Amino acid sequence: MKVLGNSLHIANSGKLIARGKQTPIAGALVFNSKKNKIGKVNTVFGPTKSPYISINLFRSTNRNQIINNYGEKLFVSTKRNKKRKSRR
Repeated sequence: MKVLGNSLHIANSGKLIARGKQTPIAGALVFNSKKNKIGKVNTVFGPTKSPYISINLFRSTNRNQIINNYGEKLFVSTKRNKKRKSRR
């Protein structure tokens, strides 16, 4: 796992906004400092050297815990997710 950046706030749409140190792959899994899965990378926007990252949170993620820990380090997985074959 690599360091993604720090969490900033939760937007009105319910997505977590983070300030990154590098540009992650869209769809990569995001973990908190306790190595728990919290969501997936949705979009990357802003400057290329330190972009803002929009993260779709999983339903099982405790939002109150994220709100209380603003500025927490976030990590991103380096492994690519395998695409599942679609049924016909």
